[in-house]
Amino acid sequence: MKALQYTRIGSHPEVVEIEKPTPGPGQVLLQVTAAGVCHSDEYVMGLSADEYAAAGYPLPLTLGHEGAGIVAELGEGVEHVSVGDAVAVYGPWGCGRCHNCSQGKENYCTNAAAEGIMPPGLGAPGSMAEYMIVDDARHLVPLGDLDPVENVSLTDAGLTPYHAIKNSLPKLGAGTTAVVIGTGGLGHVAIQILRALTSATVVALDISEEKLGLATEVGAHHAVLSDEDAVAAIRELTGGLGAEAVFDFVGAGPTIATAVGAAAAEADVTIVGIGGGTAHVGFGSIAYDAALRIPYWGSRSELIEVLDLARSGHVGVEVQQYSLEDGPKAYEALASGSVRGRAVIVP
Repeated sequence: MKALQYTRIGSHPEVVEIEKPTPGPGQVLLQVTAAGVCHSDEYVMGLSADEYAAAGYPLPLTLGHEGAGIVAELGEGVEHVSVGDAVAVYGPWGCGRCHNCSQGKENYCTNAAAEGIMPPGLGAPGSMAEYMIVDDARHLVPLGDLDPVENVSLTDAGLTPYHAIKNSLPKLGAGTTAVVIGTGGLGHVAIQILRALTSATVVALDISEEKLGLATEVGAHHAVLSDEDAVAAIRELTGGLGAEAVFDFVGAGPTIATAVGAAAAEADVTIVGIGGGTAHVGFGSIAYDAALRIPYWGSRSELIEVLDLARSGHVGVEVQQYSLEDGPKAYEALASGSVRGRAVIVP
């Protein structure tokens, strides 16, 4: 079968022929219907040889941590899922036994690192292939009548901002302001989630006028260029108070500084992006009683909730579709910043 793999340190992903996998006991074989392209993949492929080895990633690595498919074959002992089921893959796999996993929070599994458990596409073979192995049926969430191409990205680009926003909901009542920094794959979904779940005024920041246009299309009340004047613009929009919640989906040094600078007293500052920046906080450098959070992905139950939001029409993903053969071009577009919303590979 064909797969899109990262094969050598410093190389670009390439389409290769590999053997079709066979599910072992407890495993499920999916015929992949869609796979999302993410900046996290770029991050992994940008690591040095030493960093890559330290992270425990294998070579070659089949990419794709956002996946959807049709159940094609069941391993011995698999229950509660049937051949032919349309499913989405919950990506942050855990041990299934620890306290966090027992609550569906496998994104915060306390045993995963010690047991060598890694997400598909970020260690385990991912979804950018004609078929993929899912280690346990509990990682599958029914898609029902949702289109896999239009909704596969919700497994990360929807779940991650949903988890980040859900924790800040108590601070986002009427008259409040939420700021979204970076309105690409995750950010444009975050805006929709904020509009669906809160009555906050949503301010979108980006360096791209085109992406700010997308932000407005999906519901942002204000679109502001992400530059050295952004904090002042947010302060002006909020009567000098700042925002009750700031979500940074870039995570670079300048955007984190903007996030900290735009925070109101008692605000949540949530850094989601992996742009390599560091927050500098201390007395006088951030608003009083503001909290800084670094969330990771989300729980299985939250993925179900995100898909329900899509099913009800409250959340949708702007998608650019690529064939598996054109998968390398999708990463070129991602690197150039020309993807509007989310790139999706369809085997």
